[in-house]
Amino acid sequence: MKVLRRLGLQSSIQRDHTPSLDDILTVVCAHHANADLALIKQAHDEAARWHKGQIRRSGDPYITHCLAVAAILADMGMPPLVVCAGLLHDIHDTPCPLDHVVEQFGQEIVHLITAASMIKAGVIPPNDLTRDAAADLADEEAVVALCLADRLHNLRTIAFLAPATQQRKASQTLEVLVPVARAAGLMHVERELRDLSVAVLSPAPAASAVTTRLLTVLTLPIPAPQRARWRDEWHGELATLPTRRARTHFTFRILLSTPRMSLILRRPGFKDRRW
Repeated sequence: MKVLRRLGLQSSIQRDHTPSLDDILTVVCAHHANADLALIKQAHDEAARWHKGQIRRSGDPYITHCLAVAAILADMGMPPLVVCAGLLHDIHDTPCPLDHVVEQFGQEIVHLITAASMIKAGVIPPNDLTRDAAADLADEEAVVALCLADRLHNLRTIAFLAPATQQRKASQTLEVLVPVARAAGLMHVERELRDLSVAVLSPAPAASAVTTRLLTVLTLPIPAPQRARWRDEWHGELATLPTRRARTHFTFRILLSTPRMSLILRRPGFKDRRW
């Protein structure tokens, strides 16, 4: 608990960019000068190997979710072993035998993955995680961090799920995981989990179809590899704006800034590090 409280004061987490392995290694080194980066690289390679061909509902390769979870853990200041668990946390959804993971990475990582999977699968029923149970669970700092990071990224991409599933996951997050994040001292994670859940349960008035189509058109000058990311970010932000005036102002601001932003993104050697 103390570790999470100490590390949860400030966050550089952003949701509009899929981090690369190099991004994650940079953040890990900032928190842990003597980190075993080779182990993280090995975990990434294993995750990429076993998740190859798997696609998320968003259409993104599944490895992007593993990278995002690992990046959130790195940003929390979690040690390299936990970051590795983030990369491998869904390995049980592949043909990879757990014995292979034990052989390559040790029993501790398998324990983290298994414990987080049991919570996710409801072996520990969410309704049983009362305030006292949440406090007990927070003693397993690494497991808590892994569960929170997984749910946080899933909420960021929840728009691709069925409405009933969105409602269920958002309600569960508010009832269970928001108190867990608060107990762990991860106030920035608690805040984002709460905001994303409330946005699902009490959405702002929908933007007009014309405004939505205009934002989609405005992404056309952006380089193709980054276009979908910017489109999803803009549509997501637009959906949170409560008034027509605010949505019009936002769209006008995008209209003015897109040409210059497109030129910057097309510069040779430019790398978008917004995460």
